[in-house]
Formats: sequence, structure tokens, C-alpha cells
Amino acid sequence: MSIKIQKSEKRTFNQLKEHYEIEKELANRLRNASKEKRRDLYTTIYDELYRRVPQHPQLTRKIDSKSRLTAVSKQMRLIKHFLKQESTFLEVGPGDCSLSLEVSKHVRKVYAVDVSKEITKGDIFPKNFELIISDGCSIPVPENSINIAYSNQLMEHLHPEDAFEQLHNIYKALIPGGKYICITPNRLYGPADISKYFDEVATGFHLKEYTVTELCKLFRKVGFSKISVYIQAKGFYIKFILFLVILFEKLLSILPFSLRKVIGRKLPFKQLLGIRIVGEK
Repeated sequence: MSIKIQKSEKRTFNQLKEHYEIEKELANRLRNASKEKRRDLYTTIYDELYRRVPQHPQLTRKIDSKSRLTAVSKQMRLIKHFLKQESTFLEVGPGDCSLSLEVSKHVRKVYAVDVSKEITKGDIFPKNFELIISDGCSIPVPENSINIAYSNQLMEHLHPEDAFEQLHNIYKALIPGGKYICITPNRLYGPADISKYFDEVATGFHLKEYTVTELCKLFRKVGFSKISVYIQAKGFYIKFILFLVILFEKLLSILPFSLRKVIGRKLPFKQLLGIRIVGEK
């Protein structure tokens, strides 16, 4: 099988295929599990993935300080506009916690909620930082205590039946007027997990990829009073007109997959489609 491997990808085809097969196997266990079983399964399968795929980007990036700093710097360009010294910050799905640790230098308190400790095993954290392991849905922090909640590449990893529950729990954790910044890949240029090399629809740990339109409906259903969307332009993030993004999604969704993928992944269209939603309680 011949696939086009991204220039930034350092792994061989065989390593990608092995990762794909392992992740798809584990993802199917999550997709087919009952809600009750999923409570413990999120932690189990992510721990297993990192053990069975030692070349996973999440693990290799941790020891690649340059890549880690670049990723953190890029995210901070957006987040810094919402932070204050007295803020309490929550990151859901922090991975190696690089971003949360950087944010901890600028705020009063940081909570990092994840389903696995494998990536951060052995790390030492500052006093104003707390890593909490959850079941994938619960947000075990005090209600009405968070000024800014944040997730990057998280929503797509949730079972569709769990997405509303987790979003509702994030909403409850926010103070009145608190904001949730949610970044996730748009399914119109997807898939964006390891299955992008092999399938037309995400079959790995991206259990459901969304559009801006779909996420806005979910945010409103939970109770967020205001929803904004941001786009990236020349390294900066600017608030954009939500209606225009939704209109572009409708037009793009009409096209066949092959054409939609080509258009959706080209600049500036990918920047327009990239989901960076900010919901205000």
C-alpha cells in the first residue's frame, strides 16, 4: 500500500501501520463498551497504547524539547489573552503537561485533568499545579472555581455519548463568566488521527470528529451563553465571524470526500475550518 506520509512525520510506514492497527483495536474496545465499562476503560486503553507504541508522538515530543517548546508557544499565543494573575486554570487532556506547566507561571492555580499518568510518570510539579486522573467524563475540581478551561485535541477522543457529559461537567466547574477554550480538528478536513493514512473516516482514537456547527449546538445545549470562534492568521489568533465559518462548512460538506479533503487541508481554508471555540458561561 502506498500512502503519502507528512513531511513532519519521522516514523516509517511500518511503524505507522503498527500504530494504526493497535490504536484501531483499542478504539473499537471503547466504541463498543457500555457507558459503565468506559469509566475505567479510558485510562486502561491509553496506558496500553503508550506502552505498546513507544514511538507515539506524545511520548517522543516529551523528549524533544524544541518541538515541545514550539507547541507550547503556539498555544500560549491564544491562551494568554484570557489569563490573569489571579486566575484558576483548568486543562483537560494535558498530555505531557507542558502547556499547563507554562501556564502555572502566570496564574494562581492550575488543574490538569487526564485519564493517564503514563506520559508524566516521574515528573515533579510546582506547588500551584495539580494533576488529577479522571474517568474521561468527570472533572474532579470544585464547582464554580475555574476562570479559564482549556482543551486541545480532546473532544474528538471522547465517545459521542460521553461528550455532552464531560462538557456539562466543564461548564459546572467554571465561574459565572468563565470561559472554555476548545480546540479540535474539523471532520471536514479529517480524519486527523493515525487513520488519516488509511481511512476516509476516523477509526483510531478520534471516536468522533466535529464541525464548528455541531460543536456550537452542543455548547448551547449545555448552557453556554456566548460562543465565539477564533482563526489563526500569520501566527496570531483573531476572533472571526461565526456565521461565515458555518456557511463555509455547509458549502464544503456538499463536495465529494476527495475534493473536500484537498480544499479543506489547504491554507487559508484549513485555518478557517480549524475549530477554536470559546464558550462563556
